[in-house]
This record gives sequence, C-alpha cells and structure tokens, in this order.
Amino acid sequence: MSTSTQWTMNAVKEFTYEIVETSDLFDPANPELGRLPDGGECPGTRLVVMDETVAEIFGERIRTYFERRHLSVEYLTLQGGDAHKTFDQMLRVASRLTEIGTDRVHTPPIVIGGGVVQDVVGMAASLYRRGIPYVRVPTTLLGQIDGSVSAKTGVNYEGCRNRLGTFAPPPRTLIDSTLIATLPARQIRSGLGEALKMALIKDRTLFEVLERYGDHLVEDRLQDSGTYPGDQGPGETVIHRAISGMAEELQKNLWETELRRIVDYGHTFSPIVEMSALPELYHGEAVAMDCVFSAVLAARRGLLPMEELERIVATVNRIGLAPSHPMFGDAPTMLRALADTMRHRDGHQFLTLLDGIGRTEFVDDVSEEEITEASRVMAVLARDPYAPVAELCGARSGAVPAGAAA
Repeated sequence: MSTSTQWTMNAVKEFTYEIVETSDLFDPANPELGRLPDGGECPGTRLVVMDETVAEIFGERIRTYFERRHLSVEYLTLQGGDAHKTFDQMLRVASRLTEIGTDRVHTPPIVIGGGVVQDVVGMAASLYRRGIPYVRVPTTLLGQIDGSVSAKTGVNYEGCRNRLGTFAPPPRTLIDSTLIATLPARQIRSGLGEALKMALIKDRTLFEVLERYGDHLVEDRLQDSGTYPGDQGPGETVIHRAISGMAEELQKNLWETELRRIVDYGHTFSPIVEMSALPELYHGEAVAMDCVFSAVLAARRGLLPMEELERIVATVNRIGLAPSHPMFGDAPTMLRALADTMRHRDGHQFLTLLDGIGRTEFVDDVSEEEITEASRVMAVLARDPYAPVAELCGARSGAVPAGAAA
C-alpha cells in the first residue's frame, strides 16, 4: 500500500525600501549618491550604470563626484529606449558585475537614467547571486513619479512589454527634481501621462493641477521657476502627490497577490499598442491614450459624467499629449490587447473604470460591442484631438446604463 508524506512551509517576505528626495545630488558635498543602503562604508568597487543621455549630460559631474569623495567605481553606459530593453542588455550588466567583483551585499550597483535602464539593471541585480541590493537614480519625470515607487523590474520579450521580470525593489531610490530640467518637452509630457493616471484613479486635486497648469508644467519642466500665472508650486505638487498616491497603492499590494489593482488603469490596452508602434510612442503617451479609451468606456456605460470625460480629454490636449492613436481606433487590436491583459490577470478583465474623476470601480463584463464602439470614438479623436467627445459617445446609441452592453 502506497503512502505519502507532505511538508508545508510558510514564510513571510518583508521588505523595506526608501525613496529619498534630495537636491544637488551630483554635488560632492552631498553624500547621498555614494551612501550605502545600510548606511555603512563600501569596502570595494561599485558599478555605476548610466544610459547614453545621462552620460552625455551629467557624465562629467558624476565622475567628478566619485573622484572627489574617493569612492571606487567602474562605469557602464547602456542605450536607452524600449528597443533596447532586452535580455541581452540585462546580461551585459550581469557580466560587468562579475568583471569588477561585485559581492552579495556591500557593493551595490548604482543605476542613473530613465525607466528602461532602471528596469534592466534592476532585473540584473535581482538575478545576480539570486539577488543583490542596488540603488536607483531616476532622471526622467516618468521614472521619478512612477518607477521610483515600483517594486518591479523587467525586459521586453518576443514583442511583449516586460514579459520577463521580477519583483525586486532597491533599498534606496534617490530623487532630485532638478535633473528633469534638461529633459525635452516630449519626455515631460510622457511623464505627465502617468501623473494623469494617478489623478484620475484617486486624486481629484492632482487632476485639477494638471487641468489648470498642464502646458505650463511642460514649459517649465516642473521647476516652479516663477513662470506660472496665479498659484506657485504646481510642479512640486504634481511630483509629491503622484509619488504619494503610487506609494499608498503599492504598499498594500506590493507583490500583486491581489490582481485587482487600480494602478493598472491606463495599462490594459496600451502595452500592445506601445510595443507595436515602437519607437513611435513613449510609454506615458500610450498610457494617456489608454486612460482616454477607458474613460470613453466608462462614459458610455453611464458611470463617468460626459462633462468629466470632456475635461479629461481637454486636459490631455492641454498637456500636449495626443488623446488617441489609430491603433486605439482599431477594434480588433483593442480586443487582442484586452485578451492579452486578461492572461496577465488570470483570465479576468478586472478593468478599472472611472465613476467620476478620482473614483473607480472594477468591472469584469465589458463586451466586444462596447470595445468596438469605444474604438469608433477613438478613431475620430486620432484624426481630430479636439473633436466633441461627448457628442461622439452618444452619436450612435447614446450613453449606456451601467452594467449593460453598448
């Protein structure tokens, strides 16, 4: 007679990490960049990874910083952009860690750059010796308000965004908002696309700041340099409220054991579009379009008031983002995008819809006809960003009662 024995192991994974806001980060008088996560002294050589843009703009200052503080470092420069967010690029980082003799704890690499290089280095660190600490310094608005809080790393694989990845937050993230003053306007707009997401799902005050100051935020690179009419400090407000909102949401579900996440708003339909359109669209641009698409779905269900839908599209336009793209106007593409996302959500839609700016609810019953009708609206917005969106939503069959098909 056969018998079986079973052992059950229970373990709790606790992790604490900090996001530190500082100024003049590359000033040798500021110790933050060279500081270890545990506050101790580094006994060996650390790898400093930069993307090409950072190396060009800040490279000399960064090298001077480590020289004057007498810290031993080696450098690696990587290409940025999603086309280079690859497994091979991640392996380059791992190889360099071996070359310089990186140990398990006390020589954590430092990554300085945009979201792509942050994710690549983060994934390498999570796999190297089964996980080593690292320090990240985001230099884009998107990285500072979104990636700075994230626990996830990843690379693109077989045409899918972040298909390979890990959960591996660094013990320390350093934010210096003056670093984004050199960014092109398009990079700022892309970052504001993620800020818009946070505003729509939980922060009406943040939305009102974006609504009022969208174009000025881009022009002034969120530096609050006094070029704003009226109130002062909208740049700082956007950064702080976006980070705080993201941190609040992620802290209660950091490892994504709960698949219903309001922070996935704007990330249901956009991954397929973003990857298919490379390098045409930036991440935040695709997210903003997804926000509009989902807002159209909500408005047609009668969840989101039409006047608030109009405000959302007007704010997207004021920031200088496009509210739509021809691919969002193609219903088969949107249906394929939803099907792919559902595999990531264990077969459920778990679609976040707005029932007002700053308020959400989850639905799991969006129909093919609803997607088709929303795509029709988005196709018009792709041709004319200022088209009357409320009129478009009611042009064929009117607003749809909550829970009903279009």
